[in-house]
Amino acid sequence: GTLLVLEPKSLRSFTTNDEYLYAMKEDLADWFSCLYQRDDITADRFFQALETGVLLCKHANKVQEFARQRREMGESLEMKSYFIRSVPEGNVSYREGVKPEIFQARDNVSNFIAWGRQLGIPEVLSFETDDLVLRKNEKSVTLCLLEIARVGAKLGMLAPTLIQMEQEIDAELAGEEPTKPQIQIITCDMRSLDERVRDLIGRCICPIQFPMIKVGEGKYKIGDTRSLIFVRILRNHVMVRVGGGWDTLENYLNKHDPCQCNYRGHRPTVGAAHKVVVSQQRQPVVTQSNPAVRTTPNT
Repeated sequence: GTLLVLEPKSLRSFTTNDEYLYAMKEDLADWFSCLYQRDDITADRFFQALETGVLLCKHANKVQEFARQRREMGESLEMKSYFIRSVPEGNVSYREGVKPEIFQARDNVSNFIAWGRQLGIPEVLSFETDDLVLRKNEKSVTLCLLEIARVGAKLGMLAPTLIQMEQEIDAELAGEEPTKPQIQIITCDMRSLDERVRDLIGRCICPIQFPMIKVGEGKYKIGDTRSLIFVRILRNHVMVRVGGGWDTLENYLNKHDPCQCNYRGHRPTVGAAHKVVVSQQRQPVVTQSNPAVRTTPNT
């Protein structure tokens, strides 16, 4: 298939929560840019590109077109989801050429939200018009779009990189070959995943280090419970699969490293004050994943 190669973006200064949101927004922006051939869609301008609701409604109709094609070919539309059973038929109406924040733009956004709820997106993963138009809750908008991207991926649409990585991990856990999308988004990075994990672990200066053992490529056992986690590089972010969603590894460590929970600020933002070696085993040890955090249900 065709490869869309994404160069790593320049490093930015984040709090760990901000980095988690920005990483997802950056991934969605690149995805929308590829899907709709829009070079103006970037992470910093992502919500500006969506605020009239036009692109959102076009995307809803694109999802429905893929579902319609599957039905016409006689293929099953089994979504294997906790809450999404089928894709609604009929196009989502919208008005083109509207300015942000005016009634017609808000109506477009509202039509998209209504379609998402008809699709089966639960309240916890949906958003309100003001969440996008007035930026009241960017996280809700982002999580909703990721969930809709998961639906599209099951219909054969190009998926964001995060969703592609989910498919790869799920296939590995099931012992299957991952299904490759028509176009595969890949990223370029000069450092290996393990080097970046070592760097994040090595920032801890506590006498007793938080254990993180490498058991395979992109697989680590973490903490005293030795829970199996999957780690991937997304541009300049080291991401960890948690439940049905994602977090940055730094944010995950800040929440699960006991000393970090008790003593805020012990993990420096730059440099490694104490070198820690990430243990490795020759043979991977595959166990049942037991993530401690769940950001969104599996679709």
